[in-house]
Amino acid sequence: MQEKKQETQNTQKRLELTNDYVFKRIFAKPKNNQELKEFVEAILDIKIKKIEVKNPEITKNYTDEKLGILDIRATIDDDKILDVEMQVSNIYTFVNRNIGYGARLIAEDTRVSETYEGLKKFISINILVENLLKRNTYHSIVHLKFDNNNPKKYVDMGYKEEQEILTDKIEIHYIELQKFIKSKPGMNSKLEQWLWLLTGEDEKIKMASEENKTIEKVVEDLDEMSADENERIEAFKRKLAIWDYNTTMEESEKKGKEEGQKTEKLEIAKKMKEKGMAVEDIIEITGLTKEEIESL
Repeated sequence: MQEKKQETQNTQKRLELTNDYVFKRIFAKPKNNQELKEFVEAILDIKIKKIEVKNPEITKNYTDEKLGILDIRATIDDDKILDVEMQVSNIYTFVNRNIGYGARLIAEDTRVSETYEGLKKFISINILVENLLKRNTYHSIVHLKFDNNNPKKYVDMGYKEEQEILTDKIEIHYIELQKFIKSKPGMNSKLEQWLWLLTGEDEKIKMASEENKTIEKVVEDLDEMSADENERIEAFKRKLAIWDYNTTMEESEKKGKEEGQKTEKLEIAKKMKEKGMAVEDIIEITGLTKEEIESL
């Protein structure tokens, strides 16, 4: 295995775990159940007795879905629903999509349990290649929390400590890898070791493998996958699909801004025209054509 690992590193670049196809292929495998368990334990800072992946398969047409979610859905100790996602597509709509997708998983579980009392805790782990949140931390944890009390609505009920979280049934984690690297972390904690594995930096991955034998096993599996030409093709197809999707979204956003600016210029030009300003002056100020202004 060591010789094969060395051969892979010498002949071709190791596949990146930040490719969501690669991430799912590695961590959703039944034989890698222990690796997934320790990875999730490091993020949630809890001990897990059992973790079971519910969607290990990858659909054949995933490259055509562009925004198709290659996530890992699992249960933890039979009383928690887990969703793990490597986020590589358009970051700007991610939070809304993340909430909508989570709501769907919760609703599905409610239908299965047939009672709200039996509702499992929902935990969402989102690993982001790009920065998303305006927060000074690389690991943000979200709960349903109450806003600060409005003094005008104060009622003295005698509570020395008020309830801060509405429910512990929803927990969302955002891990931003760029912020992690910027924080210049060490290699001491399990979380740091696992996140260095995700960064793709060879020297850091080597150090993490030396510190953590489970990570070493993941790297060996990743090197084996990297040596498989079919897997490399599938990983590239997914990467290309994401590139195409992101480009389309960026072009659409740019077009929308340009159309909005054009509409605003036409409205301003119309008001200038109504005030009797010369067409030449309006052209100079707005950049519109003579034909566009005369048609107003």
